[in-house]
Amino acid sequence: MSEQELTFWDHLDELRKVLVRVLVAVVLFSLAAFACKEALFDILLAPRQPDFILYRFLEHLAERLSMPTLQPAELHFELISTRLTSQFMIHLSTSFYAGLLLASPYIIYQLFRFIAPALHAHERKYSSRVLLASFFLFFTGILLCYFIIFPLSLRFLGNYKVAEEIQLLFTLDSYVTTFITLSLMLGLLFEIPVLSWLLARLGILSAGHMTRYRRHAVVILLVVTAIITPTTDLFSLLLVSLPVYGLYEASILVVKRSVPRHV
Repeated sequence: MSEQELTFWDHLDELRKVLVRVLVAVVLFSLAAFACKEALFDILLAPRQPDFILYRFLEHLAERLSMPTLQPAELHFELISTRLTSQFMIHLSTSFYAGLLLASPYIIYQLFRFIAPALHAHERKYSSRVLLASFFLFFTGILLCYFIIFPLSLRFLGNYKVAEEIQLLFTLDSYVTTFITLSLMLGLLFEIPVLSWLLARLGILSAGHMTRYRRHAVVILLVVTAIITPTTDLFSLLLVSLPVYGLYEASILVVKRSVPRHV
């Protein structure tokens, strides 16, 4: 039976097969992550270590520029587990998120394969590009979070005290939840070019509007970045703000090239 002759129930059956394949892939990757417990949590807890790559870079930069304020502060908090089942449940949930992340290329491929027959040739072409761009940008946001934003947030919040007599003891659940939340926020924030392209295609946004309100956008992006990265260090704030601002400028170029009639 050709694609044109497929009935509603045939499409539903195809969707069921896609969802089953996606579920199997996520389960397999999650089981692999669960089995590699030490490697998984070595990666997750690495930003706590004094020899983490960002801290070594800041130490080197502080020496070269003679700016001791760039020197990363030592972390003086302990991670604890307060419930009997908490470590096992965190292991399960972290393995699931890792499995979902690792399986995401296959998930995107399966979803595109499902919708591709309903698209025209030119629609398939730009749809595949949009999916690849979304995937790349989302992963870039997660990597930026892991190597820069989360360590900077940890450096600030991990040493923040309202009174000296307070002992800093954070739960492992709090640590993992903060990391996953920040990663998702940065991943979504890095989808600005794709969102701009979509709004432009719908006729809601234009490059002219984005250029005209650039100053307003910069202020909003700085506020969002300051919220995501709670640090009093101006250098650290700029370190995060510049890539986000670069995304906004890239979005203007994307809108200009893809929807020239709106310029």
